[in-house]
Amino acid sequence: MHITEEKTQRHTLAVMVDNEPGILARIAGLFTARGYNIESLTVSDVTADQAVSRITIVTSASAHVMEQIMAQLDRLVPVHSVTDLTALGPHVERELALLKVSGHGEHRIEALRLADVFRARVVDTTINSFVFELTGGREKIDGFIALMRQVGLCEVARTGIVAIARGDKAI
Repeated sequence: MHITEEKTQRHTLAVMVDNEPGILARIAGLFTARGYNIESLTVSDVTADQAVSRITIVTSASAHVMEQIMAQLDRLVPVHSVTDLTALGPHVERELALLKVSGHGEHRIEALRLADVFRARVVDTTINSFVFELTGGREKIDGFIALMRQVGLCEVARTGIVAIARGDKAI
């Protein structure tokens, strides 16, 4: 008997839901109960009347498991739609990170030089530290963090991924 393992792929999901208490817990519970991992999760209301929220979830799964996740999310009552942006095609993903870097002398100069290369903005500064703001794809942020570790990285805060499909169609 030969069992083939399905290849897992990273998927970015956009889930439109009623903006009501408990929906995020229900969605997270759905993932937890079935042993699915959420790699990134962001939520924000997206309508003028704040009635609808968009939840962006990044997870890795096989095609079969992704079908199950999509079907289970779609069955939740306050869910309007579930879109797999990865399957839909080209899309734009961005993340925001704040990094606190401390240092003196050459380390301070190098931190500023690297920030310039990565187009990170200084949003706070003291005699001993900087707080940098950086937006971009996950790889860019990971690369900046790795370099900042070498010059005095103290703390990192990340928003998680937000994503939107390219082109003129809305989900």
